[in-house]
Amino acid sequence: MDNSLILYSGILLLGTFVSAVSQVLLKKAALKTYESKIAEYLNFPVIFAYTLFVLTTLMCIVAYRVVPLSFGPVLESTSYLYVTIFGVVIFKEKITAKKAVALGLILIGIVIYATGI
Repeated sequence: MDNSLILYSGILLLGTFVSAVSQVLLKKAALKTYESKIAEYLNFPVIFAYTLFVLTTLMCIVAYRVVPLSFGPVLESTSYLYVTIFGVVIFKEKITAKKAVALGLILIGIVIYATGI
């Protein structure tokens, strides 16, 4: 694996992480009560989250210049891990047996693809 592929894969992973952060911001904003429908959408957390989504899109565009199209979804599947970790830590969600098995399968798939086993 050459250095540019590692760098651009890192950009794609960072973009995936930033996307997960923006999802958390949107969920936190959705849990609040607002005085009007406009206030639900025109507040700092929501606007910032959507700004992060745009940044994530730009990062993906840059990353896919080098990252093979077949490898991108493998890296982007890490978002399930990030979102689950955020859910447990921030929202006190429980990891069920089904979720644990699913996350394990995702990790195994990433490792198999990345190592070429």
